[in-house]
Amino acid sequence: MTIREQLEARERDILAPQAAKSADSRGRLRPEREDDVRPAFQRDRDRIIHSKAFRRLKHKTQVFLAPTGDHYRTRLTHTLEVSQIARTIAKVLRLHEELTEAIALGHDLGHTPFGHAGERVIDQLMPGGFNHYDQSLRIVDVLENDGRGLNLTWEVRDGIAKHSKGKSGAPVRMTEALRASTIEGQIMRVADLIAYVNHDIDDATRAGLLCAGDLPGEPVRILGESSSARIATLVKDVVTQTIAGNLSEIRMSDTVLQAVLQLRSFLFDAVYENAVATAEFRKAADILTGLWEKVRDRADEFLDHRTIEDEGLDAAARDFVAGMTDRYAIRLFEQLFIPKPWATD
Repeated sequence: MTIREQLEARERDILAPQAAKSADSRGRLRPEREDDVRPAFQRDRDRIIHSKAFRRLKHKTQVFLAPTGDHYRTRLTHTLEVSQIARTIAKVLRLHEELTEAIALGHDLGHTPFGHAGERVIDQLMPGGFNHYDQSLRIVDVLENDGRGLNLTWEVRDGIAKHSKGKSGAPVRMTEALRASTIEGQIMRVADLIAYVNHDIDDATRAGLLCAGDLPGEPVRILGESSSARIATLVKDVVTQTIAGNLSEIRMSDTVLQAVLQLRSFLFDAVYENAVATAEFRKAADILTGLWEKVRDRADEFLDHRTIEDEGLDAAARDFVAGMTDRYAIRLFEQLFIPKPWATD
């Protein structure tokens, strides 16, 4: 047996019957030789970490645009916090930790510069609309590796494609058609919500938009007064309820689910749609709108020629603009729109 086969056999001995198993993967878009050491889901995790799109997340907005402080979350640190919470849940439930981690690390690869404000702009500009989870899948299927993609397993791709919680924000009790096919993929929804509700409170407090006394009393009473206490309550509820349901799907209790959704609703009013916090995003929207038009006009200089030929100018512009970091978008806008003074000396 190869080392990989030994690890695959260990999965069958250790993991819950409901867990996904590397050896039982539905496969990749393109068949390829298995690694001698790493099982399939571990290879996927490694490929995502080493991708260019993953590295760009460090300069993409989570909530606060280009914060001056070093301790605010970026899209990358958000992704790492989601991954940690997701792996904790998977470990307790004896699910496949590396599959869970691969989905968590890849779920936001397609996010735009300037956070959800950027996503709304591209959604308005792109015929047929835009959402970041479809773009995440496009990155791993097509855009990475000079058009070859990462060739990930079906299970990781399915989890990335189905991580969005929809308008209600509820991470559980979705219809079967909307749920990830693996229970590991379903963890992504709850881990994402647990992470961002808590770290966005922390960042908003650091920014002076909130203080501890502003949080609604009932959710705080149920979940806890500190970020760590709330995360502990939420994770314990998820694993307890899921075990009680014999791991048929990821579950949460009514009381805890409603409490975290109330906190999320509070954040929308107090932070995400706060006039002070969103003022700069209106400028960011103007930047992306200007860049969209300019790069289309200068397609030979900026856009991928193969994408233009195969899918059209709009698709090439979407890939280019959505892939930008915040700072690259600002720098390119300055280069293309801000005149430089002539030197006088």
